[in-house]
Amino acid sequence: QVKPQFEGRENRTCGMFKAVIYKTQVVAGTNYFIKVQVSDLEYVHLRVFQSLPYENQGPSLVSYQTGKTRDDPLTYF
Repeated sequence: QVKPQFEGRENRTCGMFKAVIYKTQVVAGTNYFIKVQVSDLEYVHLRVFQSLPYENQGPSLVSYQTGKTRDDPLTYF
């Protein structure tokens, strides 16, 4: 659901957009830290916020880091 948000911010289209691993952090909602494969060798790290269910809002891309590899650790950012 956040692929269009990422593509819009990066001004690019990703043929591949595969979540590889994720971590969560519970706040007033949930932060998801997701490693996404966008090409054979390129990965990005996304921070996605999902508000509490009663707020009826979809996931929102908060920030991201590009230029990552498969071996880069997924950490809070």
